[in-house]
Amino acid sequence: MSIFRRLFKVGEAQTHSLIDNMEDPVKMSEQAIRDLKQDLGNAMESLAEVKAIAIRTRREMKNHEQQSVDYEKKAMLLLQRAQQGQLDAGESDRLATEALNKKEHADQEIARTQAEVQKYDNMTANLEAKVNDLRSRISKWENELRTLKARAKVSSATKKLNKQMAGIDSSSTVAMLERMKTKVEEEESLAESYGEIAAAPKSVDDEIDKALGSSSPATSDKLAALKAKMGLNQNQ
Repeated sequence: MSIFRRLFKVGEAQTHSLIDNMEDPVKMSEQAIRDLKQDLGNAMESLAEVKAIAIRTRREMKNHEQQSVDYEKKAMLLLQRAQQGQLDAGESDRLATEALNKKEHADQEIARTQAEVQKYDNMTANLEAKVNDLRSRISKWENELRTLKARAKVSSATKKLNKQMAGIDSSSTVAMLERMKTKVEEEESLAESYGEIAAAPKSVDDEIDKALGSSSPATSDKLAALKAKMGLNQNQ
């Protein structure tokens, strides 16, 4: 393979890769459905036109049928008039022949329009089947697209959540909690220490009072001792 051909292949591959990355499956699906709806609209237009032609042709056929009946009646009436002497026999035959010729032409038109009506009826049935099939496909694809879009949203949310969960470092979280626990314990010990300091005696008298405690003589005993020292009668 020549160097130029290899370079062309490399460029072609890179171009396809770039286009693949630019493609959005959801947007492409939505565009495809819009295109199908456009096709459906065109098909329904064609169906309406064919139906209109079939209706006109069927009406034309009925007119020819009526003409055929009328010309036959006229031919019979002409012959009856001649038989009753109301019309010349030669003239009656000529006019009756003309009437029958027109009846024959009407019959030919009946056969032609019958064939056309049958053809248009077949075309109508064929188009209706295709329109119904296309409408059904569009409805089905729209439902599938809605389902896929919902699944894509759920998948994206799940992926995001899993990614966040995967990024969480549990060991660092535990270590942080342990540091907080140690800090709290330190603060509690410090508070307790301050409490003991606050409860400690502040002076020598406080220390004496603390040492004597409940063994210190009561105030009444001190009063009696003082009275005895002064020689006062305790009963006075």
